[in-house]
Amino acid sequence: MTACDRSFRRSFPHAASVVVGIAFLSLAAAPAAARITELIINQVESPTFGGAAFGAVGQYERLEGAAHGEVDPRDPRNAIIQDIALAPRNARGMVEYSMDVRILKPIDARRGNRTLLYDVVNRGATRAPTSINIVDPGGSGAGDGFLQSRGFTLVWSGWQGDVLPGGGRLTIKVPVARKLDGSAITGRVRTEIIPAKAGRTEPLSGFAGTAGYQPASLDNATASLTARVREQDPRLPVPNDQWAFADCSKEPFPGRPSAMHVCLKDGFDTNHIYELTYDAKDPLVLGLGFAATRDLVAFLRHGDRAAGNPLAAAVDTALLFGQSQSGRMARSLLALGFNQDEAGRVVFDGMNVHLAAGRIPLNVRFGQPTRGPALQHENRQFPADDLPVTWLPATDPVSGARSGLLDRCRATGTCPKIIQTNTDHEYWQGAMSLVTADTLQMRDLPIPDNVRVYHFASTQEAGSRPGAEPRKGICQMLSNPVSYHYNLRALLIALREWVLDGKAPPRSRYPTIAANTLVAPDPATFGFPRIPGVNFSGLHGRHTQYDRGPIFNAADLSGIADEPPRAVRHSTVLVPRVDSDGNAIDGVRSVTVQAPLGTYLGWNLRAAGFSEGDMCGNAGSFIPFAVSKKERMRTGDPRLSLEERYGTQVGYVAAVIKAAEDLVGERLMLSEDVAGVVEAARASKVFQ
Repeated sequence: MTACDRSFRRSFPHAASVVVGIAFLSLAAAPAAARITELIINQVESPTFGGAAFGAVGQYERLEGAAHGEVDPRDPRNAIIQDIALAPRNARGMVEYSMDVRILKPIDARRGNRTLLYDVVNRGATRAPTSINIVDPGGSGAGDGFLQSRGFTLVWSGWQGDVLPGGGRLTIKVPVARKLDGSAITGRVRTEIIPAKAGRTEPLSGFAGTAGYQPASLDNATASLTARVREQDPRLPVPNDQWAFADCSKEPFPGRPSAMHVCLKDGFDTNHIYELTYDAKDPLVLGLGFAATRDLVAFLRHGDRAAGNPLAAAVDTALLFGQSQSGRMARSLLALGFNQDEAGRVVFDGMNVHLAAGRIPLNVRFGQPTRGPALQHENRQFPADDLPVTWLPATDPVSGARSGLLDRCRATGTCPKIIQTNTDHEYWQGAMSLVTADTLQMRDLPIPDNVRVYHFASTQEAGSRPGAEPRKGICQMLSNPVSYHYNLRALLIALREWVLDGKAPPRSRYPTIAANTLVAPDPATFGFPRIPGVNFSGLHGRHTQYDRGPIFNAADLSGIADEPPRAVRHSTVLVPRVDSDGNAIDGVRSVTVQAPLGTYLGWNLRAAGFSEGDMCGNAGSFIPFAVSKKERMRTGDPRLSLEERYGTQVGYVAAVIKAAEDLVGERLMLSEDVAGVVEAARASKVFQ
């Protein structure tokens, strides 16, 4: 018997069989058990991470499997799911789903911290380990083992119904909605294609790893394809005889007919945004992803071992971590009432909503949840940052309706403690200012007692691994090397203490109108220094409200949307003000920002050949300081040189130590992380 098998027998003593060294469990749960009807664990790696032990917690094991569940479409908690009434039902009148599940837990549950950390997968991929653990590329995958040494049990599951299997992605299978007579539902769908490299074939969804909606017909007579270089350029039509619903990767145009690909005769290039509009069929009941997440976590919290729960009696508390797309999923899950399980209990006690100012179009017929907020270059007109985006009720300037994301959980007493963390990117391209400010009346909005908001000052969207080297890629300037990992994990610990012990986390840190640190993005107001060779024009993501038709519910980001939508109003977007170096003044200023080696920005511009001049996706920028006063005077750089700031390497290290100590005192950095940061500063060669 292998170590894997022995661990499985220890964890699941009533398992029926072990086949070819792979553990297998299939036990039926009672229908009342949060609607998870079966949890199958078909692979166990025990111990994992090469047998590494993590302090007093010891070794970990990884469980891989699938959960099968069903929801009652007549339950008011489920009736909000778009097209649930048009989904096929089983003999019990229930709508079924199944999803991939992954669990990482201490082998000895008694050594864990009894906290389940649910990491909302992003397009099927995990995020918490790489954002909170400091991961060394090419290592075991545990990084520095921060989450493991703290005893967290990590859980992942598929929730996005259009994610394709493969590549380690976690998926969910949800049904197709059909008309009451059984015939196919059709509708107009619009998608964008922004190629990463030149080629004749692109996925219909516009994203590798996700499935687009099948065309109602492979004849493109009623479809249209346009091309434009920059976001605001006119859309130029591509003649229909120059493209096809086809795969031309192995055959010349018109290629092999395909319901999953689009082929362009002369090839797609990286210098255009291609927009495809067509009649699609067979919408997925994507909103089931919310219910499936709710039911799995409720099952793992409350289901017993006889029902097949591998975490039975091992966890008391559940926290959620959602990053970017996953953070927007968390905000929507909460807004639609899915933090209350079918027994009326709280699902997640706390949430870290990271890099997310908007919501996600998951509960939309023909929804495209991979689409993010309307960035300055892409994703214009797709639903994601439709109002409301505020936690407390705010008035929609168009409809006059008042609503907020906490309305449903406040009504049922199921609101979690929430920590919202954002970077400069969310302000420049995600309209983050609309979450905390009324830009019509130019006043700050109240933040509820159960919410804290933290702006990681002068950072880019995904952050950088500590020690990562800046690079340009398809952008004009070097990427932003500032890491917020140390701050993020300090706040995760603060969130857990808040939930368990009622210990309030640090006060919110974000730019405000009252402090004059949340300002218009024009050069004069923003305060950006005149740095030689840097073109700053105040370019930013615009926020537009759209009329998406009479059967779309903007307040719930649900329903059936018209394509294309009609623009009805533009909102003012504000951004964090900067100091004389060009670095953000307000927010959580990391060690790097307090002891800077240059200007760190949350935005970058696209280089030639990639729609030059538009915003460069999620990338930020780094503009190094001159080393000496003589050098900066020669170039006309107004920013003090490293020599003028720190004198010597010793002076730089002293500035790093002070910044780290200050952050520890404010509970925005853990004392255990200081030594590594200081050692990295000593080892750096900033004056060479």
